[in-house]
Amino acid sequence: MEAGRPVKSEQHYLLVNEEHSATSNMHPVNAFAADVISQYACQRRTSLNNYNTKFTDAFETLAENDEFRGNGGPCLAFRRAASVLKFLPFTVVRIKDIEGLPWMGEQVKGIIEDILEEGESPKVTAVLNNEYYKSTKLFTSVFGVGLKTSEKWYRMGLRTLEEIKSFKNLKLTRMQRAGLLHYEDLVSCVSKAEADSAGQIVKDTVRKFSPSALITLTGGFRRGKKTGHDVDFLITVPGSMEEGKLLHQVIDFWDKEGLLLYYDLIESTFEKTKLPSRRVDALDHFQKCFAILKLPKERVNHNSSAISDESAQEEVKDWKAIRMDLVVSPFEQYAFALLGWSGSRQFERDLRRYATHERKMMLDNHALYDRTKKHFLNAASEEEIFAYLGLDYIEPWERNA
Repeated sequence: MEAGRPVKSEQHYLLVNEEHSATSNMHPVNAFAADVISQYACQRRTSLNNYNTKFTDAFETLAENDEFRGNGGPCLAFRRAASVLKFLPFTVVRIKDIEGLPWMGEQVKGIIEDILEEGESPKVTAVLNNEYYKSTKLFTSVFGVGLKTSEKWYRMGLRTLEEIKSFKNLKLTRMQRAGLLHYEDLVSCVSKAEADSAGQIVKDTVRKFSPSALITLTGGFRRGKKTGHDVDFLITVPGSMEEGKLLHQVIDFWDKEGLLLYYDLIESTFEKTKLPSRRVDALDHFQKCFAILKLPKERVNHNSSAISDESAQEEVKDWKAIRMDLVVSPFEQYAFALLGWSGSRQFERDLRRYATHERKMMLDNHALYDRTKKHFLNAASEEEIFAYLGLDYIEPWERNA
């Protein structure tokens, strides 16, 4: 799997196969060396082919619940377990299949055992039926609503979006008002076709002001996903010292064209003396814009004979509101920004953890710092960053950890 092609079997694995060849319960795990699976997601090639969704969905629900309640340790444990199961090239059908795998603690094993025996886990069912979990999940699905706001609304006795909208004394931010106004569009998935359409708008506009600019679709779509919740674009201009002006020009142009339903432009806070960050989940300091784009779409062709006179006169909505993030990186930091904004979340977290604990380096979206030699390492590509870390290069579509 690591080589990406058939390789000669080592004697150890030949013996394992011979040992089990006479048994009737031969299973793919018998020929799968669990003890060589790394604890780090950045050393595992994880495609979108997940053979264990019933387990990973359960762990992601439990992780989300712990995140809502501020239980960082259990949240991370469930995410790590889900990440390992996503990597497996077979479906787990018995508890022995996970023996020797990293991050399979007793609680994780118990949940897997419940699902194998009963088809579901009582712990997961309890979370899905919990009022606090359901309300928090609903509230945080609104653009601009974080955990603090969600908890505040819950303590006020609010449970539905209709109650939020009708509560007169509730002060909403501009972002939250936009999130509620366009909720139905924003909560629906963005398709790859819509992401590509948004990308064309971004490229046409950016290159109007900077013809040599590089524009890259990042996030889940770069990892091969067909749908997502938003669209992220990384922008950089080779040889330019004026990246800061570009985003302002793009936003002003879209605003005049009526393509922006909301935007929040955040200026760069980059200071080299404070980087790279020691925190694994640290936010970066690039100039960026969080926006809701009014994405034009083709009108649906109706059969005129099937439309009443009244409905025919109604205006057909020929656009969809989609969430979009634009990030502007200085060219010398582009490789680090691209790596960081491509994800997945667990892959990036483990990549930084690996750099810290295994290589005595510090990695973030801006730089790679060698603590032993006490200097920054320049990189023009993601491949160079992996090489500095002593890691085999992993393609974006193999980072779905």
